Amino acid sequence: MLHLSIDPIKAQKIYRIYNLCTMPLTYLSLFSTKKLLLTHYPMIFITTILFLMVPYTSPLQFDYPTIKETDPYLTARGNISYLGSEIQLTTNQTDQIGRLTYFQPLQLWDISSGRLMEADFTTKFSFTIYSNDTNPGDGLAFFLGEPPFKVPLVTDNASLGLIRPDQILSSDTSFVAVEFDTFPNDQLDPPDLREHVGINVDSMVSMEAAAWPVDFRSWPPKVYNATVSYDSTSKMLTVLFTEYDVAEGFTMEKRLSIGVNLTTLLPEQVVFGFSAANGLYTSKHVIHSWSFSSEFRIESTNIPDQHGFQPKNLRKDRLLMGLIILGSLLFVTIVFTLYFFSRCKKCTTGEKDHKDHGLVTTTTANEDQDLQINCAARKFSYYELCDATNNFAEEEKLRQEGLGGVYRGFLKDEDSYVAIKMVSKSSSQGLKEYTSELKIISELWHKNIVQLIGWCHHNELDHLLLVYEFMINGSLDAHLFRGESSLTWFARYNIARGLASALLYLHEECERCVLHTDIKSSNVMLDSNFNAKLGDFGLARLYNHDTNCSSAEQSSMFSETLGYLAPEYITTKTASKASDVFSFGVVMLEIASGKQAGEHSFETANGQVSLVEWVWDSYEREKLLDVVDKRLCKKFDVKETKCLLIVGLWCVHPDHNLRPSIRQAVQVLNFDLPCPDLPKRPTSNYYVPVNSVALPTSEPTIYCPEVVVCC
Repeated sequence: MLHLSIDPIKAQKIYRIYNLCTMPLTYLSLFSTKKLLLTHYPMIFITTILFLMVPYTSPLQFDYPTIKETDPYLTARGNISYLGSEIQLTTNQTDQIGRLTYFQPLQLWDISSGRLMEADFTTKFSFTIYSNDTNPGDGLAFFLGEPPFKVPLVTDNASLGLIRPDQILSSDTSFVAVEFDTFPNDQLDPPDLREHVGINVDSMVSMEAAAWPVDFRSWPPKVYNATVSYDSTSKMLTVLFTEYDVAEGFTMEKRLSIGVNLTTLLPEQVVFGFSAANGLYTSKHVIHSWSFSSEFRIESTNIPDQHGFQPKNLRKDRLLMGLIILGSLLFVTIVFTLYFFSRCKKCTTGEKDHKDHGLVTTTTANEDQDLQINCAARKFSYYELCDATNNFAEEEKLRQEGLGGVYRGFLKDEDSYVAIKMVSKSSSQGLKEYTSELKIISELWHKNIVQLIGWCHHNELDHLLLVYEFMINGSLDAHLFRGESSLTWFARYNIARGLASALLYLHEECERCVLHTDIKSSNVMLDSNFNAKLGDFGLARLYNHDTNCSSAEQSSMFSETLGYLAPEYITTKTASKASDVFSFGVVMLEIASGKQAGEHSFETANGQVSLVEWVWDSYEREKLLDVVDKRLCKKFDVKETKCLLIVGLWCVHPDHNLRPSIRQAVQVLNFDLPCPDLPKRPTSNYYVPVNSVALPTSEPTIYCPEVVVCC
């Protein structure tokens, strides 16, 4: 592959002239479409003027939920190695440096317009540091550096691979770094801190630092998250980072900030990315994900002298802009005139096409309008999603669901991965699920619910498409039952609490109550930090909190995953909060046992039984911990394990009146309430409302019983 080297300032000017010259051609392509109306011309005219008046300084935005060797926009140097979906900057060897940077510099400020424009930016990343040495390696840093900011040829136990060892106190190359330092250095680091986070400017002596409790011995390694942001107005650089309290056994978030003016410290464009190093001791420094976004603010017309601003160059730029403005406007006017005279003919052709399509086109247009009114998510074209998935290639398929497949896609304009769910339009069930999911999930916003990004449907296509945020770790069932990984107990309990939080939001905290009706482990997705996110709302029902449940809307949609369905739901097809709680309880038992509901291969004294009956039998024999997943090798918290299993059994009680509300389950899982004292073996009979049994139709209704806790 050929790589060309060009001065970034010159490249930006060339790119700017290219954009201005090709703008008329862009307008020509717009005029060629049948959807362009006469009213668009004033808007295009004004947009042209504003574009040419506003200084050209483009923001930067990207999102890498995974970091792979095939990513063309990331540059890696030094002792790096790729681990599939992440990059290891150093290995367990001494005297190593690894660096990861974005392929082009960041525009930190700009004065070419005669005004000082400064960038605000925010970057988020997740990483791990693991060491089996007597002491850990040096650590890792996010940095902004003066180009070319080369990798030093040698390292020691202090510079983190940023600068040469002889410049650790004062570098002749400007840089600003946020260090995650794991090795204390007497001459550089605060005497009262060991592992710490620090903010450095042109030196490895931190201007501001905070203690950073970490655990780099445990396996699998702890994943830490950090957010670094800069506000050009307040001149504040802020770091939010997670730390792990080994003694208490939980993760916390801490904040560190400092007042600093990056415009006076760094050049107009900077190299940015990560650097890690090992000196006398070793660590594995791994970057899992990285996102970045910047935007510009016009701060002042008074340009500081140190920027070397030259008015002569500005006058030349403005003269060039003026000539391009006149040429562009003349070209647009000519094209618009040609379009105006040909419009009548195109309208006639358009009417004929519309009549040829008849009722199908009209119906689809109405459907589009209805969905746009009720859904704020982005509408994609089918061709965008085809391009994102390589024409829905089989190798991009993540999983197969009942009514279609789920594919991984890459949106070039967003620079991010997404999950694209394809639903068959030929099935009436598929159309109902698509419409229900689109309308319901677009109203939801919660950290433990999969976020809807967009949608696509077209009258000429046989498929309906939903676009979601990409969950790098897939679904929960893949880890529990298909051996993708052996989840630690900490991860499992965190997943259980996350799923409980999502269901509490659906039942009680969002604007309108949502019954999911299809809670199962395959619908629980896991992000890069193994946080649970509930998805697949195709069978969900939505109603007001004050709605009389007996008059709720009926639907023919019904889940066929019997292992997760409450007894009364199977018999009466009557969904309720209690039936959602039952399904939640089954997932809790799966998380603890590593066994899948629906498998009738659990041996007891009474023969082969289901998962729920198997756990009840162990509870009755006071052998509850015997059901815990053997892959944990007895490495689990006994109190949390008993709590999770008892809450699971409580939720799957056959009598829906004796199940907890989801709020009660959350309180017990958070140890705000004690665990209930369950009976040894509940009766297999359950209360079914007479009105529900007498229903002559197979269509389910919404039933909302009062939950009474009896323990």
